[in-house]
Parts: sequence; C-alpha cells; structure tokens
Amino acid sequence: ILEEILDFLLKSFDIEKKEAKEFSPLVLAYVGDAVYELIIRSILVSRGNRPVNKLNKDATSLVKAGAQADIIKLLKPELNEEEFVIFKRGRNSSPHTMAKNASMSDYKYATGFESLIGFLYLDNQFERALELVRLGLDRYLENEDIGVKIYE
Repeated sequence: ILEEILDFLLKSFDIEKKEAKEFSPLVLAYVGDAVYELIIRSILVSRGNRPVNKLNKDATSLVKAGAQADIIKLLKPELNEEEFVIFKRGRNSSPHTMAKNASMSDYKYATGFESLIGFLYLDNQFERALELVRLGLDRYLENEDIGVKIYE
C-alpha cells in the first residue's frame, strides 16, 4: 500500500523518482526520521483516544536518539549486507547538529538507523522497514522499562 502512496505522491506533484542510493546519508536520515515517527505515532494512536500529551510522551521515549541507538544495536545482527552498509554510512556521516539530550555516539547510531529506514522507504522496501522496526521495538521494550506498552 505504501508503495502505491509513494507512487501517487510522485505523480500528483510531478516528482521524478530517484534511486534511494542517490541520496546522501543525511538526506536518508531526514526522511527516515519522519517515516519512523509516523510508524510510532500510528502504533500509539491505534490503541485508541488518549490525551495528546501522553501520546507525545510515549512517542518521544521511542523516537529519541538514545532509543533509536539502542534499537539499531539490537538489530545489527539481522541486517543484510546492503542494510549494514547504509546504516554505517549514516552513522559515519558528519551531521551539522546534535540532539539536545543525547551523546554524540547515540546521535550517530540514531542517524544510521534513520538513514536505513529512509533508504528502505525510498527504495520501496517499506515492508522490510516495518519488519525491522517491529523486531527492534520488541527487543528494546523487552530490555527497557520505559513504561510504554505499544502492543496492548
């Protein structure tokens, strides 16, 4: 379905489709950040109406750089060669900003994670992106006591 949405978006705005590999790691991270946040917000709102401040608190706990860094570290053994290369390119890129509440190491790992998610989205591999996010969240929430129950 998302492939159809992306194709519809490209056609509606007369945007030329580019290969995901053509984008810099930071551009992939820019897109991946939005895609990952949309996945998290979609999961959270699917649980029903709740106060927006509680939704935002739960979302923030899962999209912050530290959480993303932990998730990608848990996922590294599951990545294929191409995915690992995309992650490393993102992690090793030189961002011009840094998250307010994250170490540089966490920020770089999070950038690598976002680059991978952005790449998978732009490469029409959204099913794989969802698979990795689901696996990463399962492992992360199993190991962390952050008070967020996303699958209730």
